[in-house]
Amino acid sequence: MVNSLAIVGAGRVGRALAKRLREESWRIGAVVTRSDSTARKAVRFIGTGRPCAGISREVLAARVVLIATPDDQIAPVAQQIINLLETAGNDSLCGTVVFHTSGALDSGVLKTLKQHGAAVGSLHPLQTFSGVGVPPLEGRLFAIEGDPAAIRVARKIVHCLGGRAVKLGAGKKRLYHAAAALAAGHVLAVEEAATRMLMSAGLKRAEAVAALLGLTRQVLDNFERLGSRAAWTGPLSRGDYRVILAHGEAMSDLPVEYTQAYEALNRLGARVLASDAKSTLARLGKIAASK
Repeated sequence: MVNSLAIVGAGRVGRALAKRLREESWRIGAVVTRSDSTARKAVRFIGTGRPCAGISREVLAARVVLIATPDDQIAPVAQQIINLLETAGNDSLCGTVVFHTSGALDSGVLKTLKQHGAAVGSLHPLQTFSGVGVPPLEGRLFAIEGDPAAIRVARKIVHCLGGRAVKLGAGKKRLYHAAAALAAGHVLAVEEAATRMLMSAGLKRAEAVAALLGLTRQVLDNFERLGSRAAWTGPLSRGDYRVILAHGEAMSDLPVEYTQAYEALNRLGARVLASDAKSTLARLGKIAASK
């Protein structure tokens, strides 16, 4: 049972974590997906494990159960485990640690398992998973929270993966996940919008992507080396409000979301980067009112 792991929901995240833990000598038991074919495929990716189509008794043989399903399936999976216990005539999960990998939910979603004796927690890697290979996890932040016994096991898992464990309060998970969405998914939306704008200006897509990636990477490098205000660039950082007004006019033929996002990002930049946020926001307000 020591260092034994069952995976429920062996998709991109679950199978990647299982593969890395297998490489660190963890024993992989049940690998659960919805069908035999996807379970066998996940086992091949991980390199070991017992493929299971749905929750089975093999799940209860592991010391650690990792639920890596979509968020709305975590509570139903917990209930299925309870049902399995009752069918087996055993209502105790003492000695079992159950995690889920949701970034937005805390361990409260596993309360039914806790009521049956399990130590419960959440373990979320701040990393994107493409499903092709295993992304680098060394040095990556893992947000962990839950019962003390679960936290101890979570730290052990993160150490095996080469990551950095950061303990969060249960009430902070949604804010943490919102920050991740802002820095990843929403940044991608901004990059894609900027790419399309350059294409409308006459550049080919490959040219636009290459140009913007070079620009964005330089800003991020400066942000890392120098800090946010020293890295801040663009007309708002210089107080060039005439250029900001001209940008709005240039985007008038684009879908309205482009202008709305540009204006919202200017206001956000003023709030978090400007030395005099109140004054900068007031000037932006005058520009908006002049349209």
